Amino acid sequence: MPSYASNYRYRGSGVGPPSGFKLRRERIYEEYAYVLDVIPYGRGGRDRGGRLLTSTAQVLGEKYFTLLEVQLRPEAIVDLGEKLYIGKDRREKVLRVIGRIDFRDLTASAKAELETLLERIVSIQEARFLEFFNKSSAVTPRMHALELIPGIGKKSMWQIVKERERRPFSSFIDLKERGGVPDPHKLIAKRILEEVSGSSKYRIFTRS
Repeated sequence: MPSYASNYRYRGSGVGPPSGFKLRRERIYEEYAYVLDVIPYGRGGRDRGGRLLTSTAQVLGEKYFTLLEVQLRPEAIVDLGEKLYIGKDRREKVLRVIGRIDFRDLTASAKAELETLLERIVSIQEARFLEFFNKSSAVTPRMHALELIPGIGKKSMWQIVKERERRPFSSFIDLKERGGVPDPHKLIAKRILEEVSGSSKYRIFTRS
């Protein structure tokens, strides 16, 4: 599980990240992914090596929220939102992982599915995101990581910090009641969507 106190990643054009930032350099892979859309015979019918494709799926990684394209097994039947194993062992429905894709490569259906799916994943992984609210720290001398969450300003940030010092938040309900954060799963999903779409220079929950 990532340490939200020190592992923020920065996307900028300068000579390096701001002071205090640490960038992940290791290669990381998704083990599971959720289906955003299924494309019969793949995009354009052939993969990057020119081979004829069976159906492909655009998927969202469970841990790092990586956007990927996978080739499905000929007999595979998958549903939107279904969780698939895409790791290195034998895959039941996925023949192979074709590679990463950009947000702009997503179909209209995949984009429409994305935010709702993110809300679902955040709810499932509640403990993971509570750790962020309980342990996150400043990303610059003037900005706390909590302020990167949509809807959380200085006042809300200090309320959260004060309450977590009393005792850590134990659930999203607790965060809502004591921290004053309405619908935490929706706000976190919006933040992840900003990172996935490339509209934010800071990465808290995703990889570059």
